[in-house]
Amino acid sequence: MFHSTAVRQPVRVLKGLGLGLAAIIAFAPLAACSDEGKLVLRTASGDHAFHVEVVDTPEGRAKGLMFVQDLADDAGMLFDFKEERPVSFWMQNTFIPLDMVFVGADGVVKTVHANARPMDTTSIPSGAPVQYVLEVPGGVAASIGLRPGDTMIHDRVGQKTK
Repeated sequence: MFHSTAVRQPVRVLKGLGLGLAAIIAFAPLAACSDEGKLVLRTASGDHAFHVEVVDTPEGRAKGLMFVQDLADDAGMLFDFKEERPVSFWMQNTFIPLDMVFVGADGVVKTVHANARPMDTTSIPSGAPVQYVLEVPGGVAASIGLRPGDTMIHDRVGQKTK
């Protein structure tokens, strides 16, 4: 059986930059996002809005939230794989606990992995084919009552992406 894996590994794209600039970029909190930066999780407790950064390239997915040291409770990162498939993540070089929300192409939450441990290289599989993975600060999923079957609303859901 074919199993696609999204694994975070260090990306050496800052070769030409000085270490000072690289450190500033790597350790800066997640900044305000683009037009695609608004996302809503619809749960039994209501709608919960988030500001997200969308990543949909292999390089962006490889870096993810590595080296981020602070993430607001209403912030996160949305990984778009552009098609449904099994995926796996790990927490190498990730300094804060994260909740990983695995979401199908239709926006329905398939599985939730709560409080992934920082710096842990244990594989965290999606458990089902998904197109999206939303990472938010650890504990947020429980605080809003997020469960499989809940819905993620975002501009990309239901649209064909290149």
